[in-house]
Amino acid sequence: MHVVRPRRRLGATLAACATAVAAAAALLAVPGEEAEAFPPGTRQQVLDYLRSLTGDYIVSGQHNKEPASRPGQYTRQVHDVTGQWPGLWGGDLMFRAEDIADRQRVVDQARTEWNNGSLVTLTWHACPPTGPGSCAFEGGVKSNIPDDRFRELVTDGTALNTVWKRRLDSVVPYLQQLEDAGVPVLFRPFHEMNESWNWWGHRPGADGSSRLFRLTRDYLAGTKGLDNLIWVWNVQDNPAGGWSAYYPGDDYADVVSLDVWYKNHPGPSDYRQMRDIAGGKPMAIGEMGKVPDAALLDGQPRWSYFMVWSEQLRGENSNAEIQAAYFHPRTLNQGEVRLP
Repeated sequence: MHVVRPRRRLGATLAACATAVAAAAALLAVPGEEAEAFPPGTRQQVLDYLRSLTGDYIVSGQHNKEPASRPGQYTRQVHDVTGQWPGLWGGDLMFRAEDIADRQRVVDQARTEWNNGSLVTLTWHACPPTGPGSCAFEGGVKSNIPDDRFRELVTDGTALNTVWKRRLDSVVPYLQQLEDAGVPVLFRPFHEMNESWNWWGHRPGADGSSRLFRLTRDYLAGTKGLDNLIWVWNVQDNPAGGWSAYYPGDDYADVVSLDVWYKNHPGPSDYRQMRDIAGGKPMAIGEMGKVPDAALLDGQPRWSYFMVWSEQLRGENSNAEIQAAYFHPRTLNQGEVRLP
């Protein structure tokens, strides 16, 4: 499929001009308006679109972390700096009790962003099934499960496996709302699977972290019939390498993604390693603190989207750097994303 790039609203030479940015804002859809830039869509449309970008374009993205009561706060900051809305909105199904109670706001924001012409991705910092359904980050999401309990978790029919499936049941109604609304979701559970900070990670091999990914997809897509989820597999740029030992297989991963935290941007070896795992599948940068620069955007053309992590947008980048990323000729923002 040939991608036709629409005319830019702002020339690159105006990217740093505050008055031009303000003028551009008036030309862009504002979250909350009934813009209906995207009609109801399917997971296959989004996958085909991401494949079509390979080597040509990359979709800009911004994550929005807790609180769930403000699910667009960091996306708004992008607009404040650039006059552009990201082409990808990122949210989270959350873990704290007060945020879980506000999951509906996250779902509503996802629908708004899709209607306004942005792709949607959801991460899930799930609490361990060995404890309650809500938890703190420290000691909850960031914790460990003993090996024997993890084996129980990934064995169908065990008590802990059943607890996990009930945990999955708790998010099904929210994901179902998005399917009913025709909103495909780039779903990224068990992110940074090769890291040890989280309870699900650092278990290589077929019976480790990748098995949890497979059984979760089997349950949500198979047993529960959710057909709008695009399954995003994710590792972090740990220099130890060996990322393929966590790969769940081509039948389970739709998109292959890398979080970049050990360094500012993925290096050539990182790029090659992900490219070898991906084969013909779309590749993405699932999280980063530093916005992409021209060297990354021009030198690593297989990435189909990037997502800047919430507070790092302004904490790690100058306004000029953010503007340069959003106005790079290869970057597609809201209003420039065109699904087949």
